[in-house]
Amino acid sequence: MSANSIPNLLSLRGPSRGGGERGRGRNRGRGRGFGGRGGPGTEPGSSASTPTTHDATIQGTDTDAAVSRLSAVHVGYLQDPFASLFVQPAPPPGHPSARRLPIINRGTYTRTTAIDKLVDIFLSQTSGGQERQIISLGAGTDTRSLRLFSASARNPAPVQNLTYHEIDFPDIRARKLGIIRAAPQLRSVLSDPPSITITSFHAKSIQSPTSQLLFHGLDLRDLAKSNSNCPISLPLLNTQVPTLLISECCLCYLTPTDATSVINYFTSQISSNLGIILYEPIKPDDPFGQMMVSNLAARGIAMPTLDIYRQPADQEARLREAGFEQIRQMTVDDIWEKWIEEEEKERVDGLEGLDEVEEWKLLAGHYIVAWGWKGDGFRLDC
Repeated sequence: MSANSIPNLLSLRGPSRGGGERGRGRNRGRGRGFGGRGGPGTEPGSSASTPTTHDATIQGTDTDAAVSRLSAVHVGYLQDPFASLFVQPAPPPGHPSARRLPIINRGTYTRTTAIDKLVDIFLSQTSGGQERQIISLGAGTDTRSLRLFSASARNPAPVQNLTYHEIDFPDIRARKLGIIRAAPQLRSVLSDPPSITITSFHAKSIQSPTSQLLFHGLDLRDLAKSNSNCPISLPLLNTQVPTLLISECCLCYLTPTDATSVINYFTSQISSNLGIILYEPIKPDDPFGQMMVSNLAARGIAMPTLDIYRQPADQEARLREAGFEQIRQMTVDDIWEKWIEEEEKERVDGLEGLDEVEEWKLLAGHYIVAWGWKGDGFRLDC
């Protein structure tokens, strides 16, 4: 495809409210290339000239992530009873929130399905009564913890013996806590989260008393600076149990040094039985990738790690250098082709169809899920 025939991702946005068909978004707190924060296709903003402005731009796009998730739910791609809670103001009953393009809805679906699958493998291989934990870096308004702690058709029994840590900016954490406390339907899922430190809050799972959810208001750059002279502790972090780290387009907004330091913070304390899942953009050097980076720059947003981890092999090397023994990676396009069953593909295709097949392959081919693990407590093989 020639450079001047590549679609401008900003043209895929469409309205941010109402029943339109176009739109998408992404960010660092829980940034996502498809239906997440701070990435190509989100609302363009003024360029950021200071770190404070840049942080605010990234945090503010969490709304895009919530709207994109809700779009995929309303169209029927995903089942998530909590998605509407985090779209503010909440749409009235029966009113479709902003409806994203089919290409974006499919991306949100595929990414979510892939990470859910890896999380399910981790949980299934660490069951049997033992304690385990998941740590979501830049969790934002993500609902995965709520879905795991409640019964549903996909998850008939709430997960047992799980400590789920969510880390994000203090403002993001405060906003999410406010929504959770104000939502009557969550009273059957979580206890009212009291504070355990100035920056952390703790909620018990109502349906699974052996599970708990921790909200940490913390800038990951501070965690990256933790050392023996100035240690930073994460309340209720258990370094002796099987642990899974999740970063959905979060670490890519840090400098490579800080991103490495955040991973090292956990690998240095959890010496074995540690896994990691990364979802990030790749291939910034081809015409489509250059347009993707230009889109971000137009919003005053940069992805410093994309300059270092440009190709799938770079992501593999990154995890290997971090000490992970087994490493896998797939583009979102490959995940759609290889992980989604044919019957399910037919169901998804039947929801609204996809005319932009070539654009889908381009866009999905520029995002990757890379994962790895070390120790013999579990294997994330699919």
